[in-house]
Amino acid sequence: MKLKNSTILITGGNSGIGLELVKQLIAQGASQILITGRDLARLEQVKQQFPQVHIFQSDVSDPGAIQQLYEKVTNQFPDLNIVINNAGIMRNINLLDTGLEQNINSEIDINLSGAIQMVQQFLPHLITKPSAAIVNVTSGLAFIPFPISPVYSAAKAGLRAYTRVLRLQLKATNIKVFELAPPSTDTPLGDAFVGLVDSSQSMATPKMVNIAIKGLLNDKLEIKPGLSKVLKIMSRLMPEFFLNFLDKTLQKARAKNLHS
Repeated sequence: MKLKNSTILITGGNSGIGLELVKQLIAQGASQILITGRDLARLEQVKQQFPQVHIFQSDVSDPGAIQQLYEKVTNQFPDLNIVINNAGIMRNINLLDTGLEQNINSEIDINLSGAIQMVQQFLPHLITKPSAAIVNVTSGLAFIPFPISPVYSAAKAGLRAYTRVLRLQLKATNIKVFELAPPSTDTPLGDAFVGLVDSSQSMATPKMVNIAIKGLLNDKLEIKPGLSKVLKIMSRLMPEFFLNFLDKTLQKARAKNLHS
C-alpha cells in the first residue's frame, strides 16, 4: 500500500498508537493526515505539535457524529483514501459488579460498533478512489481473551471477524483491508492494569507502529507484531490452557497487591 501522498484519517489520533501513527505517517510523506478524538484539548495539543495535521472532534460511538464527520471530511478532503479505525477503550471489569448496567456496552460501542459504522459511512467514498485502504486496529486479545477485560476482548474478537469478512467482500474492489492486532503496548490504554500485568512485557509504541507501517507498505493484510503472533498460535494449539494460565497469573498479582 502506498502511503506517500495519501490522505489518511485516523480515529483516536490524539494519544497512544494513534499519535505514533501520526508521527510515522508524516515521516512516510503522507499528503494529509486527519485525526479525530473526543477530547478537543488533546486534539489541539497534537495540532500544536504537528501543525500540518487536521483535527476533528468526533465520537465514534455516536452514529450521528460519524455522519457529520463524513460530510466535513469528504467535503474538505476529497482525496481521502485511507481510514484507520484506531479509537478504543479497555477496562478492567468484574462481571459480578451490579453497577455495570449503565455502561457495560461502552467498549462495544467504541471498539466494535464504531469501527463498523466508520467503514459503512466512508465505504462509498473510498470505493471511488483508484487506491484505497481500511485499517482496523484489533488486538492480540482478539485471539485469546484477557480474563479481566471480557467486553474489550469480545469487541476486538468481533472486529477481527468483521474485518476478515469485509476483506472477502471487497476483494474485487480497489480497497485493501488490513487488520493490525497490537500486543500489549506501552500506551495509556494499560493504565487501568498497573500492578496486575508486567509492563516490562509491553512493546514500545514506536516499535509496534514501525512494524505496522512496514506491514502496510508490504501489503501484509494481517499484521501481528510481537506477542500477538504467539497468541494466535496459542489460540489454535492450547487456548484453554493459556486462558487459565493468564487467569492464574492475574489472581496471583491481585493477591500480592492486597498484601503489599
